[in-house]
Amino acid sequence: MIYTPLFIVFLVALFILVWLFTNTIDKRKWLSFLISLVLTPIVYFYVFYPLLNIFSSYHHQKYFDAEAWTEKPALRYEMSGNIIRDSVFFGKTKSDVERVLGKPEWFGWDDSIKANSPEKWNYNLGFKPGALNNMQECLELVFIDNKVQSTNQYQLEQTFE
Repeated sequence: MIYTPLFIVFLVALFILVWLFTNTIDKRKWLSFLISLVLTPIVYFYVFYPLLNIFSSYHHQKYFDAEAWTEKPALRYEMSGNIIRDSVFFGKTKSDVERVLGKPEWFGWDDSIKANSPEKWNYNLGFKPGALNNMQECLELVFIDNKVQSTNQYQLEQTFE
């Protein structure tokens, strides 16, 4: 286990809350202290930590890996930061991108031609983990003169029936 400052702060705050709660049950300080000492890790790992993971939007960031892109499409959102931040595909041709990412899943809308443009390739990145998340992450690659000029990440709201 890695002891980070945030972990220590959470444990101390939780210990204080559990200690204040046990003081309402019994006024003996030594007994409240012992009960709090035993209950704090239990409350942290079985109540606080799961709730924190459900309601926070933290997710792992990974470097782009072509094999993981094809084998685990639901986890593509973990690589999106690296793709956009490091401009992994900037300047690549359509055939280079297709070899690595595969065929585009759909073409993006272009207002200038009022149709889906083959110059805007879109890929589904999956859903970021979290409670009540219905936003699908998507990646758009925009080509100009057969080379990637920009990458954009956006969200689509999904409705489940």
